[in-house]
Amino acid sequence: MKVIGIGNAIVDVICKVDENFLVQNKLIKSTMKLVDESEFKKLLSNLKIEETVSGGSVANSIVGLSQLGNDVGFIGKVSDDELGAKYEEGLKKEKVKYFYSKKKEAIPTGTCLILITPDSERTMCTFLGTAGKINENDIDINSVKNSKLLFLEGYLWDEGEPKNAFEKAIHNSNKVAMSLSDLFCVKRHKVHFLNLVKNKLHITFANEQEIMSLIDAKKFEDVIEFSQKINKLIVITRGEKGALAIKNNEVVECSAKRNLKILDLTGAGDLFAGGFLHGHINGKTLKESLVEGTEMSSKIIQTIGARLNL
Repeated sequence: MKVIGIGNAIVDVICKVDENFLVQNKLIKSTMKLVDESEFKKLLSNLKIEETVSGGSVANSIVGLSQLGNDVGFIGKVSDDELGAKYEEGLKKEKVKYFYSKKKEAIPTGTCLILITPDSERTMCTFLGTAGKINENDIDINSVKNSKLLFLEGYLWDEGEPKNAFEKAIHNSNKVAMSLSDLFCVKRHKVHFLNLVKNKLHITFANEQEIMSLIDAKKFEDVIEFSQKINKLIVITRGEKGALAIKNNEVVECSAKRNLKILDLTGAGDLFAGGFLHGHINGKTLKESLVEGTEMSSKIIQTIGARLNL
């Protein structure tokens, strides 16, 4: 396989809300908040579901890679319940090999409530369920060894069992990429993420806020300086300013597409990473890979949800 992803196996539940809903429920727009099962059910009880999809950040990227014609796989923990079955079915439909054997877990399959406000921003409330309980026994070592690249997500990183699962996968991989995922994750795991970026990852994906927070940068030039020093590939998305890739002394930029009819920003970073990795693993230049990523993210923000109908 070209790429195997390990991430949160989360069923996305997409709903449209007004700004008031966020205020009433003390939610900060454009962030991801972890909630427990009862809070999740309470939020959902007042909403109309638009769509249900097999989601999770890395899974979205992996589906994008599959749609671009790459042979890919995914490892993510679900329970043997209705949502777990839906999750597996959703991946298989997208021609993604699923390297996980479901069993009845004490905690149900994870779910993410994606709240879309009229300005197309998305605010997420995630009940991780059993997804966040991934451990080293859940890692299919052969599938990791037989892939050119391993792709991980910061959302899944946590002390204890998930950390051990990450380390086992990294130790057995040929090349590792990871997305920093969210500002909340970076602040929570700053020391560990910095160690991963400097010493264990070959490719890091981040948005401007995340990477600046990670290295306590005062200005964006600090990010370029840091990236050139550590001699790794750092890929940064900057919203309307486009995206750039930094490798050694090379700094390559790609502008954002203009005049798009933006409907929903869900999955923009995930599909960008999928597009970039498609270019990267198929021998394209940094510029070409950035263009691939930009193309994918431009398409996804003009549709609802994090799945393209290619």
